[in-house]
Amino acid sequence: MRIAMIQLAYGDEESVADRTERVAQLVRAQAGHDLVVLPELWGAGGFAYQGWQERAEPVDGPIASAMAAAARDAGVLLHAGSIVERPADGSHGPEGKDLWNTSLVFDAGGNLVVTYRKIHRFGFGRGEPLLMEAGEDLVVLDVPDGAGTARAGLSTCYDLRFPELYRAQLDLGASMFVVPAAWPMPRVAHWSLLARARAVEDQCIVVACNTAGTHAGVPMGGHSQVVAANGEVLAEAGEDEQVLSVEVDLAAVAAYRKSFPVLDDRRLPRPGE
Repeated sequence: MRIAMIQLAYGDEESVADRTERVAQLVRAQAGHDLVVLPELWGAGGFAYQGWQERAEPVDGPIASAMAAAARDAGVLLHAGSIVERPADGSHGPEGKDLWNTSLVFDAGGNLVVTYRKIHRFGFGRGEPLLMEAGEDLVVLDVPDGAGTARAGLSTCYDLRFPELYRAQLDLGASMFVVPAAWPMPRVAHWSLLARARAVEDQCIVVACNTAGTHAGVPMGGHSQVVAANGEVLAEAGEDEQVLSVEVDLAAVAAYRKSFPVLDDRRLPRPGE
């Protein structure tokens, strides 16, 4: 599988409309890849909480429409990062809020094939927990691996700190995790370490796409990376806007698990057992 990660940089001076058009062109430039991945909340701003209400949109809103067209034009499976979702039907979650941090994935025909609402909200009572509902559903997606299909688990940014999420996706058949993020520079060492840990402990490929630039006064960490199931870093970006193009062999995950069968030695019961 040929993967492109777009480590997007942006600041407060760029309008959402201009950024959306720029991102669409970046996606179109990745024609020839199988999977293209964008960062978390690149349209609304990962730390631009004050603008989220105004910039919220449904899953068929302007950003989604632009990304669907870009995926179709490029002929790629596109993980379009996430949006601040406000459902078109006006529905609210169990806490009475009407916003979610929602990832969108489009197939090569431009069809929205799956969404993922971020389960773990970052902010310690502010930001996401104050404004957004928590997602509830584990999401795995079939992706092409050259010889058929493999399964990719979806998560977002702060989710990376919760290993039980990834172990649950492993039990659903995942051999790859795709993690868009808006992870800030002060904790970028955690970002790098945790992505590698999730790869090693679950023997899965990790595709971790972060944000660059500075917005809402917060410098972003960059350092997007692709990590093999044995923990080897196959590619890593720097701090600035960058596109990483990486070939990964999803079929090799099963071979590695067979040669080093650590997962067979699990002792604690799995959920439902």
